[in-house]
Amino acid sequence: MIKNAVLVINCGSSSLKFSLIEPTSGNILAAGVAERLLSKHGFIKINYQGNKESTPLAVPFDHQVAVNFIVEFLRQHDLVDCLSAVGHRLVHGGEEYSTPTLIDDVVKYSIKKLSKLAPLHNPVNLIGVNAAQQAFPHLPQVAVFDTAFHQSMPTKAYIYGLPYNLYKDHGIRRYGFHGTSHYYVGKQAAKLLGKPFAQTSVITAHLGNGCSITAIDNGKSVDTSMGLTPLEGVVMGTRSGDLDPGIIFHLIEQLNYTPEQVSNLLNKDSGLLGISEMSNDCRTIEEAIINEQDQRANLTMDIFCYRIAKTIASYMASLSHFDGLVFTGGIGENSDLVRTRIVNSLHLLNIQLDETQNIEVRFGKSGLISTATSQNCWVIPTNEEQVIAEQTYQLIAGGK
Repeated sequence: MIKNAVLVINCGSSSLKFSLIEPTSGNILAAGVAERLLSKHGFIKINYQGNKESTPLAVPFDHQVAVNFIVEFLRQHDLVDCLSAVGHRLVHGGEEYSTPTLIDDVVKYSIKKLSKLAPLHNPVNLIGVNAAQQAFPHLPQVAVFDTAFHQSMPTKAYIYGLPYNLYKDHGIRRYGFHGTSHYYVGKQAAKLLGKPFAQTSVITAHLGNGCSITAIDNGKSVDTSMGLTPLEGVVMGTRSGDLDPGIIFHLIEQLNYTPEQVSNLLNKDSGLLGISEMSNDCRTIEEAIINEQDQRANLTMDIFCYRIAKTIASYMASLSHFDGLVFTGGIGENSDLVRTRIVNSLHLLNIQLDETQNIEVRFGKSGLISTATSQNCWVIPTNEEQVIAEQTYQLIAGGK
């Protein structure tokens, strides 16, 4: 019987994803997601041994109830005894955490303090930690931080053009996110190249409802598009990405927006949703382009892809050499249209797509989608849960 499985928990404001993973083989023993937490219509979906079940719960369904349901499921299927640890996705680790970390009261206090840098994420991540500690008091709990991989960025890449004391006294700097995803697909690209990761230099594009681009030089993150918060960077599903900061003052002083309204506008009502006035879902926008020849949808896609291509091209200044481009994330893995439009703006980088391969490599497939004479371009499905499981197990195994 497996004895070293890791329960990976990714806790959001109204959802909780989990995976039970055997870290050395990568086998997923069970996985699921609890959705609509804190409502009267919460439910949990679990995939186990090829069977998918969805269970509605009629009571207000919080994170502790979700963890308790998962614990009971594991007990019913004799899976509790195979657990060696619980690994948690934590969004913001600031400058304090650049490696996976055993969670104790000191670490929890630090995560709570860092909530000022990630008020939408760290507090609910802590809810998941507390719920898991209550459910599994005998197991080590490990934090794996989204920001950790980017702690290798040079100072010139993360300091803003602001008075230096704002960084020194208040930690205002670029931190970056999606670190486990960029790390995972970067390592996979190195394997495809047959090179050590420490000698691999690629640009990774994680494109989903949240999007970030990262320059990886010789195995280390040297620049990334998200900043102090996940709002900075390219256009995303509902986030604006980069804009003139003067727009914020104009909204407040001339259009009478409150700070809260500005925050909602930039984080929840902008991006693909705001430009298209249709949807934040890339699939909906693509359908409008293909089936309806919708001009606004077409413009939205052009803006989205151009900003990504411009960021990719700018990262040539960050690399010692260029081994290729990686697409990942829900959009990056599945939208051949998005990949085509991005790469069409990158001719000066000598990237051309094989049209057939570009169409065929999707829905969980991994592969090279560039032509024989082109710089490498891959689609590599991300697996953040695998990274969390591996790093959690490595930490606890090293401590034994």
